[in-house]
Amino acid sequence: MKRGKIATLLAGLLLLLSAACLPAMAETSIIHAGHLLAVPGEKVLEKQSIIVTDGRIKDVRPGYLGAAAAGVARATLIDLKDAWVLPGLIDLHVHFSGELGSNNLLEEVQEDPEATVLKGVVYAGRTLQAGFTTVRELGSPARTGFALRDAINRGAVEGPTIYAAGHMISITAGHGDANGFNEAVTHALRPESVCNGPDDCRRAVREQIRMGADVIKLATTGGVLSNIAAGTGQQMFDDEIKAIIDTAHLMGKRVASHAHAAAGINAALRAGVDTVEHGSYLDAESIKLFRQTGASLVPTLLAGHTVTELARNSATLTPAQKEKALEVGPKMQAAFGGAVKAGVKVGFGTDSGVSHHGLNAQEFELMVDAGMAPADAIRSATVTAAEILEKQNRIGAIRTGLDADIIAVARDPLADITALQQVAFVMRRGLVHRSAGQPAPFVPSP
Repeated sequence: MKRGKIATLLAGLLLLLSAACLPAMAETSIIHAGHLLAVPGEKVLEKQSIIVTDGRIKDVRPGYLGAAAAGVARATLIDLKDAWVLPGLIDLHVHFSGELGSNNLLEEVQEDPEATVLKGVVYAGRTLQAGFTTVRELGSPARTGFALRDAINRGAVEGPTIYAAGHMISITAGHGDANGFNEAVTHALRPESVCNGPDDCRRAVREQIRMGADVIKLATTGGVLSNIAAGTGQQMFDDEIKAIIDTAHLMGKRVASHAHAAAGINAALRAGVDTVEHGSYLDAESIKLFRQTGASLVPTLLAGHTVTELARNSATLTPAQKEKALEVGPKMQAAFGGAVKAGVKVGFGTDSGVSHHGLNAQEFELMVDAGMAPADAIRSATVTAAEILEKQNRIGAIRTGLDADIIAVARDPLADITALQQVAFVMRRGLVHRSAGQPAPFVPSP
């Protein structure tokens, strides 16, 4: 080969190697937002441009800017001039491992964890398509919730960012134990998170953290869907509750407590819990403790509404579940209304899995019906929920430096909160998962 040809080939090879070593050109999108709720609860901005680069919000500027005006060489323009644009929504209480149905007991003994994960992929996708870009997954079998979280973070499957609890910490025969089976099955299904006494409960917390828990969940009271007629009163002793919460906090994890009865709510609050889930029978002492501790209420009104309707109109629930559902469901909305009037800090959560996944935004309507202002309801699922997760430096608003988790709806949600039930655009970390004109994902009727 002649020297000239060799030199040319070497030069070309060097050019290719040099190009391979250069950083990839930044991916930039510019969203033209007609009406922007950049920080829900604050003033709505008109005719804004959101500049998104490599999954983060680079800037928010007035007017509809092109690439040159935005200071970039090229950009993908996203036209949302006729839409109301707001931060991706956050649901602080979901269960991606299943949905409530008449076959749940059989599924517990028939399905392998792999089937649970595959269901979770479907439910996570529906949730993201509904505009929820971040969730707390507050209870799943084995490591299924952690596996789904990690797959989404890798980009292997579509879904919201997940902060997972793993198994809920419970006591023998409590909400979270394997109830309603014969003895052999009960002992085979009993999770490692069942504990009795303070020392054993410390062990259960550490087990969940070892397996990858982002947050710890415990049950201080009985539950509606436990297939056991033990009621919804306090079922965990105060020293057990304190041991769980102290251990989690010592290891840097926040704690959510499933709690219906006032005694269980108040015991959790006195022990320093971060969020109370459900809060169905909260009382004046609860209100006082919420204010003193700064803890938040995650009301899950949609779960209460769902089980009440199922108890009245279907054979889905067992007799033990049905009796509790008819009592607890109607109480939740009234308790929530009282908490709102008293100024309790509220984080948005649905307990989806009791209701169908993808219907999460129906919670907003129930919150407003109970007396919460639409602006405050939206704030509970954005700014406040991000604070509860201690992720306000990443999510919950549309401002420079935060993740580009952005959604849009066709109507003003401040005037009609049901607008959030029809999300037209979803972006998570700069990647568009839903755009205007795309058919809505299939979600079964309730």
